[in-house]
Amino acid sequence: MMDAFSFVCVVLLCTTMVHSKPTLRKERVLHDSDLSKRTDEDNKSFQYDHEAFLGKEEAKTFDQLTPEESKDRLSKIVVRIDSDGDGYITTAELKAWIKRVQKRYVYENVGKVWTDYDLNKDNKISWDEYKQATYGYYLANPEEFEDATDQFSFKKMLPRDERRFKTADLNGDLAADREEFTAFLHPEEFDHMKDIVVLETLEDIDKNSDGHVDEDEYIADMFAHEDGGPEPDWVKTEREQFSDFRDLNKDGKMDQDEIRHWIMPQDYDHAQAEARHLVYESDQDKDQMLTKEEIIDNWNMFVGSQATNYGEDLTRNHDEL
Repeated sequence: MMDAFSFVCVVLLCTTMVHSKPTLRKERVLHDSDLSKRTDEDNKSFQYDHEAFLGKEEAKTFDQLTPEESKDRLSKIVVRIDSDGDGYITTAELKAWIKRVQKRYVYENVGKVWTDYDLNKDNKISWDEYKQATYGYYLANPEEFEDATDQFSFKKMLPRDERRFKTADLNGDLAADREEFTAFLHPEEFDHMKDIVVLETLEDIDKNSDGHVDEDEYIADMFAHEDGGPEPDWVKTEREQFSDFRDLNKDGKMDQDEIRHWIMPQDYDHAQAEARHLVYESDQDKDQMLTKEEIIDNWNMFVGSQATNYGEDLTRNHDEL
């Protein structure tokens, strides 16, 4: 699913159209984060905690810093986690930090393309700027695209992008800051964008435009039966999945609620569990919050004796992390 959103952007920027259908299983289910479930082996060391708190790539470079350097940089990280500046780190703040770290690639992706769209360099991207950068050639030469009829045609994508942009634009000024533009490019990562993800999924698969996804449409999204031969076993399994688990009310089709249940399963919240674990293990006075001192006292759990390359992260713009 995530790849599909990025794919659309690439298609539009390159002013090319892709008409092929998938012949292999397509992954539409969204997964919350890169965190795996904690295992018994993880409980015997702090490696899981380090990767959750710092990110896997940063955790690999722990050996570069001394304990003193690690504590110093951890204290600076704590200031960032304390979003309301009250001197206490709550489970919610720690969870938000962990989720942000695990989604760092999303923010880095936005940082790489930001200047391509911020045409007037005012550190915001207006809808007009995005439309011109993405659809400018089409708008100036519409006659070249008259034959583009599939779901990724420019005529269909422009209003769809505008709808998504306005949903991401929380203050309604038609100019996206970095957080709003990140929500626009990666709606699957933001709770307030989930309805758009569901609606766009429905529109992609619902070929007869009846507002539902039937079994054949569900299968066609994954498998193009072009050679007339027998269906692969995995397709037969997916038909059973549709009947047994996708079509919850057994009316032969999926509505938007059923699509949401399919692509956004209510998985175990690893970030919440890790945040609670870190608070529980470090909360000396048992007030269910952490001070900087409590975190530094238990620094080995957060960043370890090897620490991290957060020297790089600390030089980044805060908005990029």
